[in-house]
Amino acid sequence: MINYAVDKDGIATLEWDLPGRSQNVLNEQTMAAFAEAAQKALADPAVKGILVASAKADFIAGGDLDMLLKATDAQAMSDNLKLWHRLFRALETTGKPVAAALNGTTLGGGLEVALACHYRVAADNPKARFGFPEVTLGLLPGAGGTQRAPRLMGIQAALMLLTEGKRIKAADALKQGLIHAVVPAGTERDAARAWLLEQAAKNAVPGRDGKPGKTLQPWDQKGFKIPGGGVMTPGGMQTFMAGNAMLREKTQGNYPAPKHILSCVFEGMQTDIDTGLAIETRYFVNLVRSPEAKNMIRSLFFFMQEANKLARRPKDVPVQKFTKIGMLGAGMMGAGIAHAAAAAGLEVVLLDSTQEGAEKGKAYSAKLLEKRVARGQMKPEAAQALLARIKPTTDYRDFAGCEMVIEAVFEDRALKADVTKKTEAAIAADAIFASNTSTLPITGLAEASSRPANFIGLHFFSPAEKMPLVEIILGKQTSPATLARAMDFVRAIGKTPIVVNDARGFYTSRVFGTYLSEGMALLQEGVAPALIDNAGRISGMPVGPLALADEVSIELVHKIASQTKKDLGDKYVPRAADQVAALMVDKLGRLGKKSGHGFYEYPADAKKHLWPGLAEHFPARTGQPSLEEVVERLMLIQSLETVRCLDEGVLTSPQDADVGAILGWGYPPFRGGPIGQIHTMGVANFVAACDRLAEQCGERFRPSESLRKKIAEGSQFFPI
Repeated sequence: MINYAVDKDGIATLEWDLPGRSQNVLNEQTMAAFAEAAQKALADPAVKGILVASAKADFIAGGDLDMLLKATDAQAMSDNLKLWHRLFRALETTGKPVAAALNGTTLGGGLEVALACHYRVAADNPKARFGFPEVTLGLLPGAGGTQRAPRLMGIQAALMLLTEGKRIKAADALKQGLIHAVVPAGTERDAARAWLLEQAAKNAVPGRDGKPGKTLQPWDQKGFKIPGGGVMTPGGMQTFMAGNAMLREKTQGNYPAPKHILSCVFEGMQTDIDTGLAIETRYFVNLVRSPEAKNMIRSLFFFMQEANKLARRPKDVPVQKFTKIGMLGAGMMGAGIAHAAAAAGLEVVLLDSTQEGAEKGKAYSAKLLEKRVARGQMKPEAAQALLARIKPTTDYRDFAGCEMVIEAVFEDRALKADVTKKTEAAIAADAIFASNTSTLPITGLAEASSRPANFIGLHFFSPAEKMPLVEIILGKQTSPATLARAMDFVRAIGKTPIVVNDARGFYTSRVFGTYLSEGMALLQEGVAPALIDNAGRISGMPVGPLALADEVSIELVHKIASQTKKDLGDKYVPRAADQVAALMVDKLGRLGKKSGHGFYEYPADAKKHLWPGLAEHFPARTGQPSLEEVVERLMLIQSLETVRCLDEGVLTSPQDADVGAILGWGYPPFRGGPIGQIHTMGVANFVAACDRLAEQCGERFRPSESLRKKIAEGSQFFPI
C-alpha cells in the first residue's frame, strides 16, 4: 500500500499505491501502512528528508466512505483519530523536512495528509482539483483540515473552502496559500526533492545552541499569527457573525456539518493546534454518527455512483457510441436537450414546425455560450464549435443518420403521434425514438410507432442543460437493448439516469405532485399560506409548495388533474388540490407565475408576495397547526407515494427512488430521499405516524401493506 525507498542522499520516498483501486483512499489499512512507513523514516538517522507521493494518476481522493458509513463506535473513531493526529504532529515537529509531491487531484483526507507536510508542490495538471468536499456528504475534514487550513489561508478564505466544498485548481490553491509551488507535470517529485535537500542542508548547520536545525510548520514557530487576524479581531468577528447568519438562511438548520465546521474553526483558532485537533475530533465523530451524514453518504455517493455506473443497464448489450441525434421541438426543453448533447460533442438536428422556431432554439444555446465566454469559462472558438454542431431545420429528412431522435413537443397525444410517424419514416430501422413527456404513458404513445421495441421515454427536467437527472421510462414493448442504448446516451451527455416502468406520471411527476397537492390541501383546510410555504422551506425543500405550484403553473396542475379524471373515470379519487386549482384557474384566473398572478403576486418593481385575496377564498382557521405538523405532512406524503410506486413496480429499486427525488425535484439530501427518510425514522415509527395522519387527514396517508410486512419481518430498506 505504501512503497518505501531511501535514496543515496537520504531522501525517503513514501509512495501511496493502494492495490486493486484506481485511486488512493484513506482507510484503516492504508492509514496503518502509512503510519508504519512514516515512523520508520522518522526513526532512521540516515533519512534526512521525507517525500510523500502517489503511484496513481491522482494523489489521494479522500477517506473511504464505506468505512465511514459503517462506523458507529464513537470511542474507536476517536482513538483512531488521535493516533493519526499524533503521527501528523510527529511529521511536523520531529525536525526532518517533509514534502508532498501532488501529481493530481488531492481532496479531503488526501489534502489533509499534504497539509501535514512542510512543503507542497503540485503538478500543473489541468484536471487536478484541491479542496475539502466533506461538507457535501454531511461531514467535516477530520484529519486536521479545519485547523491547518485557516492557519495557512486565513479564517475567511478557509471557511469558504471548508463550508462550500469547492474544488479549486492548482493555480488557485497556490494563490490561497494551500500549496507552495506549481511546476510542469512530471517534475513535481524533482521539485519536492530539491527543496528537501536544501532544507536538510540548512538543518545540518548547528544553530547558536549548537544543535541541528529543525524544519517546522508556521504554527509551531515562535510568534506565529493567523493570516488576516484571529477570531477576536474585528475582521474575525465579522466573518463569524455574517457566516452564522448566511448559514442559517441557506440550510434552515438542517445540515449540521457546516455549523460544526464554523465551531471547529471558531474554537480551534483561539487555542494551540493540538487542542484544536482534539476539538475537531469531537465534532467529526459526532457528524460521522449522525443520520444526516449516513443519509448523504448513502444517497449522494453510493446510490449516485450506482446510477452513474449504469448498475441497472441490461447486460450483454454492446455499448452504443452516439455521434448524431435528432431533437423534435425547439422550445425551451428541446433547446436545452440539444445544448446538452452538443456540449457532449454530438451533432444535433434541431427540428421545429417553422425555421424561425428552430433558429430560436439554436439561439438559446448561443445565449448560454455568450455568458460562459464573457465569464472566461470558455474560449470563443470552443463556443463556436459547439454552436456549429446544432443544425436548425424543418425537414424530417435531416434526421437521416441519427442514432436517436428525442421528441419534446406539446403534451398532445395526436401531435406526438403525428411527429412519431414522420420521424420513423426518415430514420434507420434500428434508431431509437424517445419521448420527453412528463405525464403521458409511454405505452400509449408507442401505439403510433411502427417499432415499439425501439420506443422509450426520456424525461428531462427543466432547464435541461443544467438539471442532472433523466428519468428513463420503459413502455410495455420497449426492448432491453433500447433501454441499454438509452442509458448509454444519458451517460454520454453527462446526466444521471434512473429507470422506471410505465405509469401515469411515472415516478418523479407523480411523487413531486403530492408535495404540491398536500400544500393546497393545507390551504383549503384553513392553514395560513405563509405557514405552509415556510414549513416547506424549513423541511429542506427548495421552495414552499404554493410557490412551487406557481412556478410549474397552477393551470398545468389543473389540466393534469382534469385529464387524469377524464381518463380514469369512476376510478379517480378526488383531491382537495383539484378543487383549489379549479377555483384559482377557472374562477379567479390566477394561473401562476407565468401570468403574473397565482398564490403569489409578481410585481415588476418589487419582490413577489402572497396574494392578499387568499384570505378571502381560503380563510385561516382558528388554532393553526404547529410548524412540525405541517412539515410532517409535506414530507411523509412523498415517502408514502414513493412506496406505492415501489409496490406497483413503477420504480425498479429504492436506490433509484432516492437518487431521482434528490436530483429531480430537490428533495432534501439530509433526509436521504423519500425511502431514506423511512429508513432513518424506522419503518415501525413511520407507519405509526402515517396511521395517525390517516385518522386525522384522510386515507391518502394510510400506509401500504408492504410496510406492515416489513415490520412483521423485522426488515428494512437498506442494510446500513
